[in-house]
Amino acid sequence: MTVFALGPDEQEWCAALRAMTAERLSPLAEKGTEGRVNRPLVAALGELGLLRRLFPDDGPPRALDLCLLRESLAQECTEAETALALQGLGTCPVVQSGTEAQRARWVPEVVAGRAVAAFALSEPDAGSDAAALSLAAEPDGPGRWRLTGEKCWISNAPEADFATVFARTGGAPGSRGVTAFLVPADRPGLTGAHLDLLSPHPIGTLVFDGTPVTGEDVLGEVDGGFAVAMRTLNLFRPSVGAFAVGMAQAALDAAVAHAGARTAFGGPLKDLQSVGHQLAEMATRTEAARLLVYAAATAYDTGARDIARRSAMAKLLATETAQYVVDAAVQIHGARALRRGHLLEHLYREVRAPRIYEGATEVQRSIIAKELYRA
Repeated sequence: MTVFALGPDEQEWCAALRAMTAERLSPLAEKGTEGRVNRPLVAALGELGLLRRLFPDDGPPRALDLCLLRESLAQECTEAETALALQGLGTCPVVQSGTEAQRARWVPEVVAGRAVAAFALSEPDAGSDAAALSLAAEPDGPGRWRLTGEKCWISNAPEADFATVFARTGGAPGSRGVTAFLVPADRPGLTGAHLDLLSPHPIGTLVFDGTPVTGEDVLGEVDGGFAVAMRTLNLFRPSVGAFAVGMAQAALDAAVAHAGARTAFGGPLKDLQSVGHQLAEMATRTEAARLLVYAAATAYDTGARDIARRSAMAKLLATETAQYVVDAAVQIHGARALRRGHLLEHLYREVRAPRIYEGATEVQRSIIAKELYRA
């Protein structure tokens, strides 16, 4: 069944979440340092039960819940949204593919907001082309390897307590011969550095200098790591769209409020046809993106066969829409929106990255085209 509208209970829950975010999480976000892990904020996500909602006791992660979390948080506090999303991204492979011992060690700590996770797939020369990764897992005896190489653009690096790391264990090219490892931060030979980006996310590099891993650290099967990564990304791609929809809605709300209050050319700005039509277009595109995100999430939760296509469509449309809506909102506001500290200045910096990470817009189009011919 495709979700075209949320029920009353879900609408009430989202409204309560937005209010709680503004009251409890936004003040913690304001006290954090841009580009660094905000551990008090992560702890609050645990204390408020939001990470438990992401990883429920009664089953696997639910895509629609993840989307509602990300959309609602993004409308009020993008820092809180990003903190939750990065926790989910780094931990999801453990939940989906980890052993009982791996899950018992790390999932309760993540859910409680005490442990910070990282998802280490991208490399300096392997971003959207994730199958081109070259981090080497060199054999070091039966069931033992040493990791050598670098990861780049990594969530929560280098401050995370553990990372899901994808490395090449076989000689096969492309997606074959890749294995996923759960690597605690205190392993020998593991270092990293922060990266300063346009958007204020905690992102960095990880450098592996003979870092030891064993069979007990493998997530899933040896040489089966690419499937581990794709299962995680298929779940998270619609939710990247939800993050984008939340930002678009925040920008739209700001533009509607400003156009209604601002006087120009003898009357409210909203009475100018050009402005009114712009607002209508922003609202229509945002709602269309929202519905596509919900449909993709529901397809994932119901085990539909076309999850890859729907996830790619949702991320594609929602992230491109958010870029358009935020830019249009800045135009309606004028120069005031460019001042440091203005909501739209913040959103303008935030909205660009989702069109790139977890598969750039061009990659999503390629996935969609491939799936059309597969069907």
